[in-house]
Order: sequence, then structure tokens, then C-alpha cells
Amino acid sequence: MYVWPNNALLDLLNIEHPIIQSPMAGAQDSELPIAVARAGGLGSLPCAMLGLEQIREQTNLFRQATSRPLNLNFFCHQELRLEPEALQEWRLQLMPYYQQYGLDPNQELPKAARAPFSHAHADLLEELRPEVVSFHFGLPAAELVQRVKKIGALVISSATTVAEAVWLQEHGADIIIAQGAEAGGHRGLFLGKNVATQVGSLALLPQIADAVDRPVVAAGGIADGRGIAAAMALGACATQIGTAYLFCPEAKISDLHRQALSTSVSDSTAITNLFTGRPARGIRTRLMDEIGPLNASAPVFPHAGSALSPLRIEAEKQGRSDFTSLWSGQSAPLGRRLPAEQLTLVLAQEAQGVCKRLGVAGATHAPLGQT
Repeated sequence: MYVWPNNALLDLLNIEHPIIQSPMAGAQDSELPIAVARAGGLGSLPCAMLGLEQIREQTNLFRQATSRPLNLNFFCHQELRLEPEALQEWRLQLMPYYQQYGLDPNQELPKAARAPFSHAHADLLEELRPEVVSFHFGLPAAELVQRVKKIGALVISSATTVAEAVWLQEHGADIIIAQGAEAGGHRGLFLGKNVATQVGSLALLPQIADAVDRPVVAAGGIADGRGIAAAMALGACATQIGTAYLFCPEAKISDLHRQALSTSVSDSTAITNLFTGRPARGIRTRLMDEIGPLNASAPVFPHAGSALSPLRIEAEKQGRSDFTSLWSGQSAPLGRRLPAEQLTLVLAQEAQGVCKRLGVAGATHAPLGQT
């Protein structure tokens, strides 16, 4: 067994490695968390884009494959109506692209597919009884948080500022994720909207660790053992890793997305609101470069992507990702094409090696895969 500098998460969940596979909606199913769990990390299943029966099915597949703990992840945003005037303004912004592809700019659009956590979800959790339930964009209503706690699940949520971390602690979070600006996908911010002031992981993590008395997980820019060891040295009990797992064959992403990840460099990504209406980090595309990654015309979350859907489909037919959300953190150049179980073991071994060299308290070395 490895011995880690901070065992808070390991003891709570009886897992071997301080590694949480980030839940990535639309980019994975149960195959990825199964592999991570088998390696001794915490596997996560994103549920925001799944119906209730799909959540049940994917959870059952996980349970059939392993008895390890599972994290079910949900969004808890406030549902906002898309006003006709806002949609028309967005259509006008996209008009030149519709004309380029010969598309009807007034065609009926698909509905957004991201639902916030609800009592129906809580009913399902009473049946499925996951060990961990995590949230993005804060926490749901207090009544829903208590329902989750009553089934014995740990409640986790992301903070992008110290103020958000303190708020999460005061409102029932058992574990807090310090999400640095480097992280891929949606920013977890919920107390403010100013992405220009977002804090990087190395600055954010120790400030949150000092401000709360809950275990803190580091997220953002971590893709190898050096990042894991650095996070633990700064006060994290574990790391949440997403982009590195997108390189694994278990990730359900398109060939275009894989190609973009494989050619990514240090400045390939930007924070954008074009694809959903909320700020999220992804690899830059033609649309982001031409109308700006943050555009005031983008409708409220999650409706922005509806008008992009016809453009995305037509462009992808031509092998282009001009209108495709290519979620990625800034650590993509560190990615490796390994199966998820192997990657988890390699990350753990690397982190132990770094901890040993740096003399981080409690770190000892064990052979690869000894869990």
C-alpha cells in the first residue's frame, strides 16, 4: 500500500489513491469510472445530461463491475427561461455562418439537455445509494442537500473563490473542490460572474485550505504525478483530474476532439460562454476566435448551444470543429494515451516518487499496481 501525506479522502471512502476522476458530461459513461475505481481512485459519473433511467442503468453497470465507491455528479443551476429577444439576438450573431452552410436561420432548434438536481433525482439516489454525490454551480436547496445526506452520501461541490468555499462549508458540503482557472469544462462559480478575476490553482488551493475545516480537493491543471504531489503539499487531500482522462480509450469523445487534444499547446484553450451560456474552458475554435470567446449575445445557460447545433452538425460532416465544444484544461499537452486503469496507477506511482524526492511527510514507495 502507498502511504499518502493526507489520508482524509482515502479514509472516508476506503480507496487507495488520492485521485478523483472528474465527471465530464457528454464525454463519458460508466466505463471510465469503472476503470478508475478498479485502480484505486474514485470514479465519477456525470448525470446532468442523463435521464433518470439512464442514471439508473449506468450506475447498475458500475455496480455490476466493481464494489468500489462511486461519485454521481449533478448540476444545480437555476433554470432560466430563454427570452425570444435573446434568441433572436443570438440568431443574428450567427447569421453569417448559417448563410455559409445554407441553413435556415429560423429553423426549429433542439432543446437544451442539462437539467438541475431535483426531488426526482433525490428519489432515485435513495434507491441507488451512491457513496458520493457531487454538485457543480454551488449546492441545491437545503432540503435536497439533507435528502442526499440522509442516504449516507458525502456531499462535494466546487469553489472557484475562497468566499464560495466558505459558503459551501456553511451550507453542508462535506468536501470542497478548489477549482483553479486552469480547469477544463464549466467553471463552478456561483457567487459571482466575473471570470476575469478567476484564480489559478497554486494560489487558490492554499487559501481555501486555510479558510475551511473541510477536506479540500485540488482541480485544474493537474495531469501527472508532479501536479498531484504539489497539490498535496499545498493542503489538498486529493486531486480531481479530468483532461488527462480524455486521452483514455474509455472516454466517449469524437475523433475531432481527440485530434484537437493531441495537438493542443500551452495557449490552445480559452474560457468561453458560446457553447452553453456559462463560462467553460475549451480548445479555441473558429467561432471563439471570430466573435470572441466571451460574447454578451450568448443566451443564458444552457440555451446557447441550441442555435449552434445545426452549425456543429454541418461542420462536423466536413471534418471541422468550428462550432464544437472541445472541453479541455490547460494541462492537455501533458496528456498520455493510456487506458484509464493504467493511467490511474501511473499517476499514483509518479506522485509517490515526487513526494519521496521532496520529503513530503508520510510518503513511501510501493511497486506499481500494488493496491
